[in-house]
Amino acid sequence: MARDHKPSRHRSRFIAISVAALALGGTALAEIPAAAASKPKGHDVSSHQKNVNWQNSKAKGARFVYVKATESHTYRNPYYSQQYNGARTAGLVRGAYHFALPNKSSGKTQAAFFVRNGGGWRSDGWTLPPALDIEYNPYGKQKCYGLSKAKMAGWIQSFSNEVKRLTGRRPVIYTTTHWWNTCTGTSRAFASNHALWIARYNSSTAGSMPAGWQFWTFWQYDNGGSLPGDQNLFNGSMTQLRKFARGH
Repeated sequence: MARDHKPSRHRSRFIAISVAALALGGTALAEIPAAAASKPKGHDVSSHQKNVNWQNSKAKGARFVYVKATESHTYRNPYYSQQYNGARTAGLVRGAYHFALPNKSSGKTQAAFFVRNGGGWRSDGWTLPPALDIEYNPYGKQKCYGLSKAKMAGWIQSFSNEVKRLTGRRPVIYTTTHWWNTCTGTSRAFASNHALWIARYNSSTAGSMPAGWQFWTFWQYDNGGSLPGDQNLFNGSMTQLRKFARGH
């Protein structure tokens, strides 16, 4: 996911790319995978991208974007308003995401902080549901943040329940198959009511799904390309994307 702090961004990227490379032995993608070329293209950004030229983004094919709003229970993206509101003004469907640090505070606490600082939702066809970025720990060696599988699943459920209570939508879950299966085990409880945003590079397909999910809703397929931040696809048509944004 697009990071706010360069050292942690590079560390996390190295881990994710190494996992993909070990699995596939491929090279980084320079373009949209051919099998998914007809799907709506989007990206995700954080303060690392600063003030984004949204009209230029749209001209290059972007149709949606996720903007980092918060991290843990203390950090707010200082560029959030320019990015989130600017994307809407340019005609992009947009949503907000939260970078989780489960070792810092409870899921409920971080969800409440997220919603207070940009992680809301409205059924207007332009607002994607809030998203939870839960992945490798960029700040330490404990990739599961020192939590057991059961406690990690409980943390995510607590976050989800609070987001649902405050916004009316369950969060989209952004993760990798390797992290999810390693840190939450084989629990299938989330797949039935949480859309999946999978991160997988160096591949022409999104690959195997985390435990429980049968398909992806968003696929982050590269961390560099024509659009600022990370490159993403939506698994459907533009009409379906707008319906998804409205809550259908």
